[in-house]
Amino acid sequence: MSGERDGRGDRRHSGGKRRDGRSGGGQRERRGGDRRASAPAPRAVVQDARRAAFVVLRAVADDDAYANLLLPREIERAGLGAADAGLATELTYGTLRRLGTYDAIIRIASGRETADIDPGVLDALRLGAHQLLATRVAAHAAVNEQVELAREASGRGAAGFANAVLRRVGERDLDAWLTVVTDAARSDDERLALRFSHPVWIIRALRRALAGEGRVDELDALLEADNAAPGVMMAALPGLAEPREQRAAYSPTGFALAGGDPEPLVRESGGAVRVQDEGSQLVALALTRLALDAAEGGQERWLDLCAGPGGKTALLAAEARASGASLDANEVAPHRAELVRRAVATVPGEVVVTERDGRELAAERAGSYDRILVDAPCTGLGALRRRPEARWRKQPGDVADLASLQEQLLREAVGALRPGGVVAYVTCSPHLAETSAVVARIREEFGDRLTELDAREAIRAVSRGEIDLPEPADGSGRAQLWPHRHGTDAMFLALLRRS
Repeated sequence: MSGERDGRGDRRHSGGKRRDGRSGGGQRERRGGDRRASAPAPRAVVQDARRAAFVVLRAVADDDAYANLLLPREIERAGLGAADAGLATELTYGTLRRLGTYDAIIRIASGRETADIDPGVLDALRLGAHQLLATRVAAHAAVNEQVELAREASGRGAAGFANAVLRRVGERDLDAWLTVVTDAARSDDERLALRFSHPVWIIRALRRALAGEGRVDELDALLEADNAAPGVMMAALPGLAEPREQRAAYSPTGFALAGGDPEPLVRESGGAVRVQDEGSQLVALALTRLALDAAEGGQERWLDLCAGPGGKTALLAAEARASGASLDANEVAPHRAELVRRAVATVPGEVVVTERDGRELAAERAGSYDRILVDAPCTGLGALRRRPEARWRKQPGDVADLASLQEQLLREAVGALRPGGVVAYVTCSPHLAETSAVVARIREEFGDRLTELDAREAIRAVSRGEIDLPEPADGSGRAQLWPHRHGTDAMFLALLRRS
């Protein structure tokens, strides 16, 4: 992430103490040799919502925390009401989404590289930039309270530095700043990176994925969608709850939440209604409702191989109950396995949850399953609107390691299928190295022992409405959902049947 510690230690400018211990960046001595201290400016009281957002930003930057996990705890700890909780959420996620753009603006406004600014002061500046440029927050509050956060983080000198920088930021609106920062770009990709606040390598990966559908012209719309706050989509578990008003456009189990906190609705339903992206619902249902030859003995056996945190597992469990199938679930991480157990506890019947390396478990159960979901660990580039810090945390080098793991999981899952059984390979990433390339290698390895089904038709078969799923350039039946086109996370689905 830009602005993280770069090993230069006390050379980083904080606006606080200099290396010789004296205050830097604060009020200058008066002209004419009058060195009397001026009266200190009154200190702003930082609103709880802004402080909660600042705490989360600091934890994301310093501790690799996940905003979606930490923010609810901070909101609860601060006792925020609905309005303030909404403000804290917007400030946190909005700042994280536009971090790259704000850092470019701060570099110009401060005349310093962000790596040379104390991390706490930098996060206060980022938070202030977002309020000044992308919200209706009053400018005086956006400046004064962030100045106080900078003072708390690094001292009085930092407050003067932050005040000067934020006042420079407030001299232009966002469009004017975008013109300034993009004019300095060295390439078209860097210009897009600055304008839409995505690392260049992610922009190139998304462009290649869209090119695979002949839709490169949608790149700007996709990047813009990544920076828009998504609505809350709910899933009603089949047989346990019914979708409410504002039905989802595509998922037969989905409905949109009009507003507010979904948690009371989840509690009221006993977990039969839960928060789940519409794309996640569609790829799970495409597997469970796919027509298969009758299983030996009449009862199908299903496996969710990489089940954590359990959202898709709960939907599979409800579908299995309705069809008379049994479901096993596996999750290698113990804390995520516990989340899976909680998720499926809502559904009557037993789901056995194991904590194993999925490759080993699948290898031991060769020929055992009719349907297997491999919701593989991935970069998560398809959910950047929900987990905006991921775009700054992931690196190009992560892709190769993940692709290798994905291929191993899929290979063993194919081996765990009975003849005629189907594995759904799913990622929340459109990166071709994590999607089509993995499937292509497995298909080549298994040859005529493996048939690829049309995942696009499988999704269309469960969709409530007509859904735009163009044929990939490689002629396969693989399906890719998109935030800008479908309003879902960018879920990828391939369906492979063992001959």
